[in-house]
Amino acid sequence: MNIIVFIKQVPDTTDVAINPETNTLIREGVNSVINPFDMYAIEEAVRLKERWGGTTTVVTMGPPQAQEALREALSLGIDKSIHLSDRAFAGSDTWGTSLILSKAIEKIKDYDLIICGKQASDGDTAQVGPGVAAHLDLPQATYVRKIDTVHLDTTPNVIIVERLLEEGYEVLELQLPALITVVKEINEPRLPSLRGKMKARTAEIILWNNNDLNVEKDKIGLDGSPTQVVKIFTPPHKEGGRIFKGEPEEIVDELIKEIKDLL
Repeated sequence: MNIIVFIKQVPDTTDVAINPETNTLIREGVNSVINPFDMYAIEEAVRLKERWGGTTTVVTMGPPQAQEALREALSLGIDKSIHLSDRAFAGSDTWGTSLILSKAIEKIKDYDLIICGKQASDGDTAQVGPGVAAHLDLPQATYVRKIDTVHLDTTPNVIIVERLLEEGYEVLELQLPALITVVKEINEPRLPSLRGKMKARTAEIILWNNNDLNVEKDKIGLDGSPTQVVKIFTPPHKEGGRIFKGEPEEIVDELIKEIKDLL
């Protein structure tokens, strides 16, 4: 079973600066970590490999410093790593990012399952994983809390998962290849071993740029992305307010009066 994991390197803080010209995060000089939800995706991929065999490949898109995240993933038991880095990719929105990642999947070719964290902590959109599935026309399940089983002896091969809902869960059967996004309930990520750290230090990281993927430049990057960030600002803190005291009937009358005065 060949598994691909998408990860993202994100700022290790909520106190980030915004470039006023591009309205994008300034990542230079900020400590970065693997997106927390992606750690669960890495762990689940390693567990599936340990149970069903095959290979695991981690893929990330980002500047040169993103290789730190790839090496950490390798230290946790991932077999291979691919770094997508090109100035043409910089500033891509979620649609453009998912297009780039889907082109990488098409280049890899041999895969059964793609696993993503449910969302990134810096953007919080939860759109990239489903976007990749849409570009590749793959079955997908989001917010997966458990993989029940994988049937590799059937035609077609299928995976059965539990998808988290607001009040309970639903069981889905997906034909492979497929894409899932996972939530933290799915597992408990392991710590890297000393052997894993030593191996990761010297492991090869495959580097692909847009010459390798051949993505149309008018569909990616800051200028090619179909969505544009017009303005970023911090909402003002709420001030004032009023606490109503008394009997419920009296409070209702006062609320109605307050609302009428505002109209």
